Amino acid sequence: MRAAWLICRKDLKARLRDRSAVLIGIVVPLGLAFIFNAIFSGISGGSNVISLGVVNADRGVASQQFTSQVLPAVGRSGLISIHAEPSLARARALAANGTLAAVIVIPAGFSARVQANQPASMQVIGNVDAPISAEVARSIAESYAADLNRIRLSVATVVANGGTAQVQALAARAAAAAAPVAVADVSAQTKELNQKSFFAAGMAVFFLFFTVQFGVTSLLEERNDGTLARLLAAPISRVSILGGKLLTSFLLGAISMAVLVAATTVLFGATWGNPVGVTVLIVTAIMAATGIMALIATVARNAEQAANWQSVVAVILGLIGGTFFPVALAPGVLSKITFVAPQAWFLRGLGDLRGGSVSVVWVPALAMLAFAAVTGGLALFRLRRLAEV
Repeated sequence: MRAAWLICRKDLKARLRDRSAVLIGIVVPLGLAFIFNAIFSGISGGSNVISLGVVNADRGVASQQFTSQVLPAVGRSGLISIHAEPSLARARALAANGTLAAVIVIPAGFSARVQANQPASMQVIGNVDAPISAEVARSIAESYAADLNRIRLSVATVVANGGTAQVQALAARAAAAAAPVAVADVSAQTKELNQKSFFAAGMAVFFLFFTVQFGVTSLLEERNDGTLARLLAAPISRVSILGGKLLTSFLLGAISMAVLVAATTVLFGATWGNPVGVTVLIVTAIMAATGIMALIATVARNAEQAANWQSVVAVILGLIGGTFFPVALAPGVLSKITFVAPQAWFLRGLGDLRGGSVSVVWVPALAMLAFAAVTGGLALFRLRRLAEV
């Protein structure tokens, strides 16, 4: 084992000296995580408050119920702030300059049309740069309109059947009913990473596969340079040689992940979860990545070809595994095949940690260990033959 450690230390010094491992394992993923967070800030994660304006040009019973009951219930969630605006022109201007994400407009005569059993509608003005917020405002308005239609249909049915005495009872029940729209923040209970944590974890595990390849491809480099023959001629076992190369990959991956976890937590405010669970997921992800990259290296003719093939596989697995976007939420077959990639299991484990105990990581961890066992076993078999050439 001492010989394996000496080989590992030599390779680590070489990679740190030429800055390649530092660049691929730390600088690039950290930079991309920062860029993605800056680009998609406010689109996901649910941390920003949506500012909605309301213009009540009606002042009737139906509109007053909307502004005094429905909107306050929505605003109590803390996710949406409601701003009453005095005029349509002012509200439109605020929506145009981005102060308000969207505006709900209740036109004059809205209540009268509702009471007269005539079609009535509200308008939504959205900021062009906040389409999701405009959809939220539209959903609130449509929910209230659907509730009005249900009440109107119930009253019309009772009256048509001669039950006018029951109208007052229906009105009392409608007044006591809960608001038709309610928004609650359940982000702490959902098994989904927030925006900062998702991009931090996604970039970390994506570039992990590029980082661990340095150890196993160095065996091909030494074979091409002739230094492998010298190692084989020395009183060093082949197991020590292979162990040193694999240990290099594992330590490079561990250093990369440890630095990225600490850096993204401090710089971006990413929340990775329980340290024990995160450590289990990181260790098993490194083992899976090392096994896959080692297996690819054994079928290549030289280090350059191995690096090219490893990069292609790393990118494909990264895209399938959802390191750039949550593929598991996609419709169709794409959401089914995502778990053929270890990256998907890693992100799944981190997501489960948000809503459960440490025990929830064992299924993703065992899945990644299965990847490591199968690919690593095949790689060791082929690497032993490679070391004999």
